[in-house]
Amino acid sequence: MTRRLLLATPALLPLAARAEADPRLGPALDAAEALAPLHNLIVARNGAVIAERHYRGPPPDRPANVKSVSKSVIAALVGAAIARGHLEGPDQPIAPILRDRLPANPDPRLARITIGNLLSMQAGLERTSGAYYGQWVASRDWVRAALARPFVADPGGPMLYSTGNTHLLSAILTRVTGRSTHALARDWLAGPLDIALPPWPRDPQGIFFGGNDMLMSPRGLLRFAEMHRLNGQNVLRPDWITACWTPRTASAFTGDAYGYGWFLRPIGQQPRFYAWGFGGQMAHVLPGLGLSIAMTSDPNQRSGGAGGHARALHELVEQAIVPALA
Repeated sequence: MTRRLLLATPALLPLAARAEADPRLGPALDAAEALAPLHNLIVARNGAVIAERHYRGPPPDRPANVKSVSKSVIAALVGAAIARGHLEGPDQPIAPILRDRLPANPDPRLARITIGNLLSMQAGLERTSGAYYGQWVASRDWVRAALARPFVADPGGPMLYSTGNTHLLSAILTRVTGRSTHALARDWLAGPLDIALPPWPRDPQGIFFGGNDMLMSPRGLLRFAEMHRLNGQNVLRPDWITACWTPRTASAFTGDAYGYGWFLRPIGQQPRFYAWGFGGQMAHVLPGLGLSIAMTSDPNQRSGGAGGHARALHELVEQAIVPALA
């Protein structure tokens, strides 16, 4: 029986143009200002903004490139497609959907890759990110190129972070709905959350880039995080939020657990879920403390590495924001 999600108008997060900061966050906001790549920081607790600071770059109401936070958006769209009956669920094989895009004489393991494998970065295919990214996006057909990658692990094996996986999901969403990923994101997410989501880049076949370069304002990013904190907020099913936040594998680079498009990194006994994009684009959700946090940074500066900007952003949350409010 097909399950369908009945959309209701959500209780929108009250985002003021200039929010009064909780005085306890003063030291954290000052520390944030010293992080040169950081553009915007917004903190909400129990649905109310308690701090909003614009340090540099585009202001909080302007669309910003959220980079791989886009993967969390793709995960949300997959959940919405499942709820509407366009997809069967995470265990659905992808090969029948993309049959005409498979390589000649395909590896039999392609038949074992599921929607869930793509979401959790466990497809087993050689990565299209990192050192492989430039070659992949220079190809004439990103979908075919992603499916033609050699297997370096079996489906369901270790996490192999690859934007090609989420781009395959964008192609799948387009195939099963007959609509563009941007149109779906606009109708299923941006509209109900009252946020702007302008078009972002597309591949040579016109498929919207799945998993990178989406454009969302910091305030919109906060609404997206807050929707997850509120168990879907009538936009997604609560069981899909649980699925996205269930650990399935772990990053070889950070050791953090990974679900469907979200990383998991607790602070003490407090569960924390975060979306992460290149340069330091982040959304953090700490349901136990009622916290949603949006961060945007210089999208052209690498943030990884032991002493990188991403580590500084984690420390800001872990050592300054949360202790001040706990």
